[in-house]
Amino acid sequence: MKAIIARAALLSLAACARLFAAAPAVPPAPLPAEHLTVTTMPPESPHRVYVLDEAFFNEIDARVDVFDGDTYRRLGQIDAGFTPGFNLSPDGKTSVVATTYYSRGSRGTRTDVVEFTDNATLKTTHEIVLPPKRAMTMPTYFNLAYGADSHFLYVSYITPAASFGVLDPVKYSVIDEIDTAGCVLVIPSGANRVSSICESGTLLTVTLDASGHEASRAFSEVFFDPDRDPIFAQGVPMTNGYAFISFLGEVHEVDFSGALPAISKPWPLLTAADKAAHWRPGGMQIGAIHRHLNKLYVPMHQGGEGTHKDGGTEIWVFDTMTHQRTARWPLAGQKLSNVLAIQVSQDDNPELFAATDHAELAVFDALTGKLRHVEKHIGQTPWLILNP
Repeated sequence: MKAIIARAALLSLAACARLFAAAPAVPPAPLPAEHLTVTTMPPESPHRVYVLDEAFFNEIDARVDVFDGDTYRRLGQIDAGFTPGFNLSPDGKTSVVATTYYSRGSRGTRTDVVEFTDNATLKTTHEIVLPPKRAMTMPTYFNLAYGADSHFLYVSYITPAASFGVLDPVKYSVIDEIDTAGCVLVIPSGANRVSSICESGTLLTVTLDASGHEASRAFSEVFFDPDRDPIFAQGVPMTNGYAFISFLGEVHEVDFSGALPAISKPWPLLTAADKAAHWRPGGMQIGAIHRHLNKLYVPMHQGGEGTHKDGGTEIWVFDTMTHQRTARWPLAGQKLSNVLAIQVSQDDNPELFAATDHAELAVFDALTGKLRHVEKHIGQTPWLILNP
């Protein structure tokens, strides 16, 4: 036995000797140093969307995810801070975020800013420091918005007194603050007009001079009853204005192309049978319109008073010319949870994007309703989708 053990030991030593003999005497050369680079985004696509994640469960860490609806890839991310406002420049080349930072994370000295991001690189290029009074609301198109020619940028203020700031996005400066007599949000029209929604059911429109200061103001007629049937503040872009959908399913179309808003007679989403079955619109971004095809998409659910933020269990499609429903797309069979935000691309082969309360981003064929893709875990609370 001892002879066997000794022989095994000798063999092991011999093997180790061969290994050491084969080892190089000089260590290998170090690996080349890595250098970080900044690449550019892929070419623009009509199916690229910007998805604002409010990060409701840790609100100081919102972000915008950039998603490609053709390749189903996440292309990048934009930091967005605390309960941000978000929008795109009219040419789609710049993202703007109005946000708030505190010196101790969630407390301390408050700093409000508007940050400008180059959409080709997702690099933050400039910022404008604001008075500490920007409106911290659920995301809409109207927290922060450019004028039609990009000469002015507007941001909504609430202290709780309501006003808005006029900014210069070229010189990166604050021009003026305009009091809005209790009316809120910024709905731009033309190069120098801003409308705000009033608690009386009217619109206040402020016209600015060439320097960005108030030249005149006027109130519209009453176009909705805020006590009987309030509207969602998330207007839906149309060719010359916005459609405002009410809690009970009335569509109020407002043309902002003139000096003052032109308000059309409202039309209903619901039939008598729909009302009896308690169908209602709901969610955070409650509609999308394909402006060339005249199609309106609305997430709908069955519920009662107070369910206006509940997501849709179905997507209903309407013809905006005939005001008739043309399709219903149930979501349960697609294994999707309730839809909170919706957007449609404006090309001839449109895609419909729908964000759910389980942080999924579903991509549909907007003409047929066929589900093409479901992107899981697109943040925590994706509540606004923008498409250049």
